[in-house]
Amino acid sequence: MRDLFQEQLNELNRELTIMGSSCEEIIALASQALTDWDKELVQKVNTIGAQIDESERTIETICMKLLLRQQPVARDLRQISAAMKMITDMERIGDQAEDIAEIIPFLNGRTGAEFADFKPMAEATCKMVTDSIDAYVKQDVALAKAVAEHDDVVDDAFGRMKDMLIKMISENKADGEYAVDLLMIAKYFERIGDHAVNIAEWVEFSVTGIHKGE
Repeated sequence: MRDLFQEQLNELNRELTIMGSSCEEIIALASQALTDWDKELVQKVNTIGAQIDESERTIETICMKLLLRQQPVARDLRQISAAMKMITDMERIGDQAEDIAEIIPFLNGRTGAEFADFKPMAEATCKMVTDSIDAYVKQDVALAKAVAEHDDVVDDAFGRMKDMLIKMISENKADGEYAVDLLMIAKYFERIGDHAVNIAEWVEFSVTGIHKGE
């Protein structure tokens, strides 16, 4: 019985890793689509988004089988419950990457390159998601904690971007729509960072049994 449980738990970990890789890919594609203003990449973002949704359903099914058919001990139960929380954040990461891609065609070829913080903020967000997934795979609490600490980089960059975009709107009303679209994209990146922090906190819970919110 325990061998079957471990096999299903290994399957859960594999599917989570696949979903995590899809999250990394969709953010990278959305960022590149913005930089290159590439409509084909926008379509690929939507394709990966559908894969993330399918992964969420698959993992939910695995978790329910583990809970209903097996008798997980405390550590295993934490891992399963953490996985169910993590996939919610991963699914939202996919949604927000799709939201970014949806805005890109309305930028008329502009990419936000005139704002020094924009690209580094997107890159920092990608790194946070990658590290949060790596922390789960490696069960690395130190790496999970580092993800949460790195969120300050993203938040600070978003704050500067917001101030500059508000200034742009006030000084040049012709660029108002462009500035609002960029502000929305920046906010989506900032939210993706928040979801990466949530994933990292659930990784820490799965290992230690302690969640930051408690």
